[in-house]
Amino acid sequence: MANRIILNAVSYHGQGAIQHIVTEVKQHGWKKAFICTDPGLIEFKVINRITDLLDDADLPYEIYSDVKPNPTIENVNSGVAAFKASGADYILAVGGGSSMDTAKAIGIIITNPEFADVVSLEGVAPTRNPTVPTITVPTTAGTGSEVTAYYVITDVQRGRKFVCVDANAMACIAVIDPDMMSSMPRGLTAATGMDALTHAIEGLITKSAWEMSDMLHIKAIEIISRSLRGAVNNEPEGREGMALAQYLAGMGFSNVGLGLVHGMAHPLGATYDTPHGVANAIILPTVMRYNADYTGDKYRHIAKAFGVKGVDEMHQDEYREAAINAVAQLSNDVGIPHNLKNIVKEEDLDFLAESAFADVCTGGNPRETSVFEIRELYKSLM
Repeated sequence: MANRIILNAVSYHGQGAIQHIVTEVKQHGWKKAFICTDPGLIEFKVINRITDLLDDADLPYEIYSDVKPNPTIENVNSGVAAFKASGADYILAVGGGSSMDTAKAIGIIITNPEFADVVSLEGVAPTRNPTVPTITVPTTAGTGSEVTAYYVITDVQRGRKFVCVDANAMACIAVIDPDMMSSMPRGLTAATGMDALTHAIEGLITKSAWEMSDMLHIKAIEIISRSLRGAVNNEPEGREGMALAQYLAGMGFSNVGLGLVHGMAHPLGATYDTPHGVANAIILPTVMRYNADYTGDKYRHIAKAFGVKGVDEMHQDEYREAAINAVAQLSNDVGIPHNLKNIVKEEDLDFLAESAFADVCTGGNPRETSVFEIRELYKSLM
């Protein structure tokens, strides 16, 4: 079996990276930007860092900001209409995963109008054409959406999130500038950082993992373990480290998939509007323990990446427990809640478990599972 790696055609990293946006736009001959962002970035003038660059270069744009934290079908449909009316020929997705996911859905529908029903994009949709040329500029360090083929949309009517996986939806250019992430509040920094860690750990142990993806995920775990606490305290080195680490994790999991943590987190976002990174962080140690016997020596690499001492002298059960404890300690240190008791309602357990079992991410889990076992995992976290 051949393994495939698909990434952005071009990516820029480091402080001042956003300066390259104008150069890329002019080199490609693009005329007008459709800026897909969220209302908070407009309110706090973060988006001005991008629009000022475009203004100075006399490059026109139109801003679309009807984006919710868990973007909905309605957000996508109104965005498609706005793009068509704008006269734009490229997309600038600026924000966290929500803005980038919305932009991916908009762009792929514009170039593949037969998928105008957003639900038809669920899973691995057989689109034929690449998305509208897209530049992604993340303002959070966690989702890795700027480099992934994944995007997640909420079906409010059915009370569920659905995952779309489509290489045609990937941005051609990613611009990862830690200065764009400096305004993230402490809680969001912690949540998105733990999301990135979940991507790296699930990508490391998923069924499709191989040497190249392992390399990316192990390095991402190492950087996150030493950077997230500093990023939460708004230290520049921590911010820069997380900007790189979340991109590395995105490079990996976009090509090999995820697992049960994400499968269980998605219904929490759809049902209770739980922030995705918080849901992942709460669930991660429990599912790591659930999967441990099906991960070979992968947890040894996790423990080493966290800097645990004496890993080479540990028995398998010991280094597995050390890896789980290191993850739980980091989550605690950055202020993530310990359980789901203030989130999940007993009467929703059956629906949550069924939704998680059906989630496309769950199929990549190293351990086969069932609706009953997932229900028990949710219950154990209450």
